[in-house]
Amino acid sequence: MLRDRRDECLVLDRLIEDIRGGESRALVLRGDAGAGKSALLDYLADQAAGLHVVRAAGVQAEMELAYAALHMVCTAMLGQLGRLPGPQRDALATAFGLDEGSPPDRFLIGLGVLGLLAEAGQDQPLLCIIDDAQWLDHASAQALAFVARRLIAESVAVVFAVRAPYPMQDLIGISELDVPGLPEQDARLLLRSALGGPIDERVASRLIAETRGNPLALLELPRGFTPTELASGFATSRSSTLPARIEESFQRQLEPLSPATRLLLLVAAAEPVGDAVLVRRAATVMGLAHQAGAVSAEGLVEIGALVRFRHPLVRSAIYAAATPDERRRVHAALAEATAPGADPDRRAWHIAQATQGWNEEVAQELERSAARAQARGGPAAAAAFLERAAELTPDARRRGERALEAAEAKHQAGLPEAALTLLAVAQAGPLEQLDRARAALLRGQIAFTQHRGRNAPSLLLRAAQQLEPLDVKLARETFLDALLAAMFAGRLASQASVREIAEAARLAPASLDPPDAADQLLDGLAVRFTDGYAPAVPQLRRAIEAFNRPELSIKELRWLWLALITAGNLWDEQTLDTERHVRIARETGALETLPLALTSRVGSLVLVGELAQAAALLDELRAVASATGIPYASYGALLLAAWQGREREAIALIEETTTEIMQRGEGFGLVLTGVARAVLYNGLGRYVDALSAAEHASKQPPAMGVEPWQAHVEIIEAATRSGRHERAQDSLVELRKSTQATGTEWGLGIEARCRALLSDGQEAQLAFEEAIERLGRTRIRGELARAQLLFGEWLRRHNRRSEARTPLRAAHERFVAMGMQAFAQRTAGELLATGGAVRKVTAEKATELTAQEEQIARLVREGLPNAEIAARLFISPRTVEWHLGKVFTKLGITSRRQLRRG
Repeated sequence: MLRDRRDECLVLDRLIEDIRGGESRALVLRGDAGAGKSALLDYLADQAAGLHVVRAAGVQAEMELAYAALHMVCTAMLGQLGRLPGPQRDALATAFGLDEGSPPDRFLIGLGVLGLLAEAGQDQPLLCIIDDAQWLDHASAQALAFVARRLIAESVAVVFAVRAPYPMQDLIGISELDVPGLPEQDARLLLRSALGGPIDERVASRLIAETRGNPLALLELPRGFTPTELASGFATSRSSTLPARIEESFQRQLEPLSPATRLLLLVAAAEPVGDAVLVRRAATVMGLAHQAGAVSAEGLVEIGALVRFRHPLVRSAIYAAATPDERRRVHAALAEATAPGADPDRRAWHIAQATQGWNEEVAQELERSAARAQARGGPAAAAAFLERAAELTPDARRRGERALEAAEAKHQAGLPEAALTLLAVAQAGPLEQLDRARAALLRGQIAFTQHRGRNAPSLLLRAAQQLEPLDVKLARETFLDALLAAMFAGRLASQASVREIAEAARLAPASLDPPDAADQLLDGLAVRFTDGYAPAVPQLRRAIEAFNRPELSIKELRWLWLALITAGNLWDEQTLDTERHVRIARETGALETLPLALTSRVGSLVLVGELAQAAALLDELRAVASATGIPYASYGALLLAAWQGREREAIALIEETTTEIMQRGEGFGLVLTGVARAVLYNGLGRYVDALSAAEHASKQPPAMGVEPWQAHVEIIEAATRSGRHERAQDSLVELRKSTQATGTEWGLGIEARCRALLSDGQEAQLAFEEAIERLGRTRIRGELARAQLLFGEWLRRHNRRSEARTPLRAAHERFVAMGMQAFAQRTAGELLATGGAVRKVTAEKATELTAQEEQIARLVREGLPNAEIAARLFISPRTVEWHLGKVFTKLGITSRRQLRRG
């Protein structure tokens, strides 16, 4: 009976109406145990006539089995798998054990489930109800939360019930409906309805106050007291927390039952999915089959087609009341009743719970379950199996190995604190030398994941040195990890410097296999940070060529972004193909690397002057980050704002990023923030501020393949405009070390432009003309326009105003076309000073498209089909079609062809 739940029921009624009307909804019901969440879910299901209703529930004992709950949700829809894109279909088939394949990316799983639910919603509005979400297995919780956030127009609703005070980080940000206790009047009515006799008013008032009107507590707590206790006012409870008190009440109801009945109840409580057939088999094994009628008669559990407890707290109360020996007996019976081929992982888990003391055979079975979990893309489940396997392992060395493997799986699952706990267990035992080195590597990787810089370089360096005599390939990969960490940390590294790690890497043995792209990159960077820039150029170019091969391994893909940054560092625009990185990340399903690939792509688009495309890609990057929960660095956004000349936005981003940099120990970012500030101020004509920012950036050590040469370029412009020619000359000397060593049109064009600023007369004019000619042969349009602006300024200052108009007009047109507002305004001022006219920029007609609609329209113009747009933006194809309908209406068109023409 739902007392005083009118407001909650109205919310649920509107949710049903919305999905019947073609919209999608996600909702979290949050409240204490017994607050009535399950009753509200029952009400929701009752109102869903004509809808396809799917129900599932988290089970505490199932939390270690990857995708257990997700499989319950999707089972009835698996016939739709064939309608999904290949990568999503394969990922789901692997995760659910329907097919074998590489461990699927968790975001492909999420996209697959989103597509599956969207397809089901096309045939009939779909309502997914997830009770006790706090007990979902980690992989299922991530996938279902991912789907809930991406639902828009699929006629699908996902409703979770979560017990307070469990935080459920995965569900944060989804709309919530608080389910509080009942008001006093309704609570008193409910309490009296549950009693068969009188109750002391003081007892009633105390129960209502202490339970805060919790319906289940009001119904169940009195059952634990005698009529005399209730009537006399002397009823007491031993527990302090409400869930514990409710469990205590249920446990009191168990006391009058026979030992055999209680044991059968324990069988039902220990079987996690409500499989009545399995419970009956286990009961038969224990000689308890005749007790089924007695169990149902008690009203605590119903054993029919499924096993249903009156409340989840009944299950936990029964399990908690049992002795350890009784639990082991029951798990042993459940294991015996489970066919090995039907569900080997649950069988292994039951056997493990039934085992006391050391048992290598059981530990090996758990190890096999861990391998299956890893293959399905469930590292958290694999870690749980391995952790229990370690506890059962009699041999101390093998126990440490399994604890180390569990720690590695925890790290892979994104649980660094749990990984560190298991790592401490592993390192406390007698590990082999290779395992000690792996443990050191894992500690360094966790430090890098958590904090980026500071301690990670020294930890990874020590791990690489330990690995040298044991595993040359892994040692070299670890040296590259250590170099990367040191480049990230820059001057904020606590111990090992880039140079120290580079020197150690040069002393490391060469790979026994033919060197791959990562080997060559390591060798080139090691030379760069020991012998200097010029000696490293040939080796680094060979490394970049290796990364340009059509086929890259997964490990090589991991380093591709660093190779691309290195290409930019070598002034090599021809191999600065960041679009390929994004494409490969999408095609291979390596979605964890996608935010980094998109960030690199934004940076390269800014370099070539495609600022509008960079801005659109930033929207996509934010969508990816929102969908995946993977944070992204704001470097691309702040560089874009600086080149666009949006002072307020750029400064806010720079200051915010600088704070984050100092917190993370990510010192390389100080180069980028300094350069961004200098570009912004040079565009605004604030040369003293630009000089200060650029000088700060130039003093940072080379980091992550990003040299401070861009800082020297900005110094030269700002210093010459501020009368600091000697300072500019010093920076030109530093700049020429890289431009002369590489000899590219980009680098030599920039050098000629900077040389012109420090020259006079004919020499300056020839240098400007050389800069414009060389940069004109590149894609670096922003720097070309800046060369034309500087040449025009030089001509005007030498009273050659009519000649100045030509380069100034060309620069102004380019700046306007690229959206570089500050530089465009600076150029317009120069043009007016020459007596020239400034062409007015006609604002485009506002279409009032939302950011999401703009993204979809842009991708349609690029020729992408709905399925690919959906995968790229982490939404369903149906939502793409829904947005397109709005785009067509706003733009006054009726087809994709018209949109592409526009």
